[in-house]
Amino acid sequence: MSRLVQLPIDAQLPEIIEALRENASLVLLAPPGAGKTTRVPSALLNADLFDEGRILVLQPRRVAARTTARRIAWERGEEIGGMVGYRVRFEKKTSAATRLEIVTEGLLTRRLQSDPFLEGVACVIFDEFHERSLNADLGLALVREIQRDVRPELKIVIMSATLDPGPIADWLGAPTISVPGRTYPVEISYDPQPSTKRTAERVSSAITRALREHSTGHILAFLPGVGEINRCLDLLDSIEGAEVIPLHGRLPPKAQDRAFAELGRRKIILSTNIAETPVTIDGVEVVIDSGLERQPRFDRAVGLERLETVRISRASADQRAGRAGRTGPGLCRRLWTESAHRGLATSIRPEVQRVDLCRAVLEVHAWGSSPEEFGWFEAPQTEIIEAAR
Repeated sequence: MSRLVQLPIDAQLPEIIEALRENASLVLLAPPGAGKTTRVPSALLNADLFDEGRILVLQPRRVAARTTARRIAWERGEEIGGMVGYRVRFEKKTSAATRLEIVTEGLLTRRLQSDPFLEGVACVIFDEFHERSLNADLGLALVREIQRDVRPELKIVIMSATLDPGPIADWLGAPTISVPGRTYPVEISYDPQPSTKRTAERVSSAITRALREHSTGHILAFLPGVGEINRCLDLLDSIEGAEVIPLHGRLPPKAQDRAFAELGRRKIILSTNIAETPVTIDGVEVVIDSGLERQPRFDRAVGLERLETVRISRASADQRAGRAGRTGPGLCRRLWTESAHRGLATSIRPEVQRVDLCRAVLEVHAWGSSPEEFGWFEAPQTEIIEAAR
């Protein structure tokens, strides 16, 4: 345990354990850098709550699942694949000894169809629930039904940095615990006026300026998609004294892991919103935020889903800024004006309200229910269900 640094969540771990001992579910709100993703699952594993049952921790992305599992194992002084493991698409590091398993959200819904009682699982933790992916909403509704109808001892934990806890706490009948404070302060700056330049050009210019004004620390830049990342890579081709590293979902695991590796030199990481997740990239002192992301949207006119480049929410902006305050004081440069920031949506619109539901409707029917009667946390619109049907 000597390798652990003190984090804001640590003082409230006994309260979290006691709340879960007395309640079937819990909603935990903690800002970026508080330590909820690694410390809470490990503390629950150490507590005498679950006998020999497994704890499942859901992450929205593969890179988050892998790095979270490795970090927890490292903090516990254990090898990955032993007491702590992970399972993502096409890859797993688990064994018969594994009791804390980090998995991607889609794998839970697949498992539930073949194991509808979640036998051997004592607790399911939904991390970063504010992202409101379709898999998370579907998985939560399924687990809640199991808990309510056949396994009242099954525990559910919802964790988030930016979620409004009231609605989900009421739906679950769960108490809420809030952990105050960020590990380190982050200074926020905005563009003085709107720019007409392309996203990649604006981000590369901001990175060049940050390199000039800040002589230490890694730089993490958020761009909406792979095309902008590749364009930015080209524009930064002549940068000296730092390595430019892409980070997005299309990369193989080894290439993704390079962004988190200790390279012995300064890193400039060009990432999609994949880095909004609870993964800590040690040494990031500057965040450059384009304020954009790609979102899937269902076009009712043509009956197809397409990707749109949209403005992020204020909640996502806070998540991104928090990446600069994980291991020391940081700076976040937002490439939009302060007045534009006030016009951003408070939070992201749930996928269940904006994406194609064909697969989800099939999953619900396979579960033995209908989409209209299914126990969603927030039910999709009737038109979207009918289009999927």
